[in-house]
Amino acid sequence: MEKHRIAVVYATEQGSTRDIAEFIGTELSGRDAVVELADIDHAPDLSRFDTLVLGSAVHNMKLLPAVDGYVHAHRDELTNRDVWLFSVGLAPALRGPVGRRLARIVPRKIAALRDSIAAHDYRAFAGRYDRDGISLRTRALYRLLGNGQYGDLRNWAEIRSWTDTIARSLRLPPARSTTIHP
Repeated sequence: MEKHRIAVVYATEQGSTRDIAEFIGTELSGRDAVVELADIDHAPDLSRFDTLVLGSAVHNMKLLPAVDGYVHAHRDELTNRDVWLFSVGLAPALRGPVGRRLARIVPRKIAALRDSIAAHDYRAFAGRYDRDGISLRTRALYRLLGNGQYGDLRNWAEIRSWTDTIARSLRLPPARSTTIHP
């Protein structure tokens, strides 16, 4: 029986997206899939894969320009593949009534990109948010929106759950082991 082939491709600026992509890749390979992990600038030829998991950091409510360019260049291939899309940014970490409402909104440009390739699913995850280099105005807005916490805000249980959803959809066998998050 041939193993399911999955490409996990990511675009990152500070490393949170790469860490999440590595975690997803490790989890899926632990379920007997053949997984290739690559940053978007070194993305593999899609013809070798059944499924693509594509991730990007979010800046100014849109995915990184490299992802837009990749999707534009490979739109025909992507619409004929099983694509799972995720993003990593600040919005999913927001709390309080305003923050939770904002966290549920899929930004218009991300929704348009998701829909243009008929992605099977899209999920937004929180990343790392460090205080260094953040302006006083931005820190005040962040606190007002209901969080104010800094550091690693990634929810690894949520990421594992989404990866399990992918694995079940692909009918992969149960995991033989559990990946410990970074």
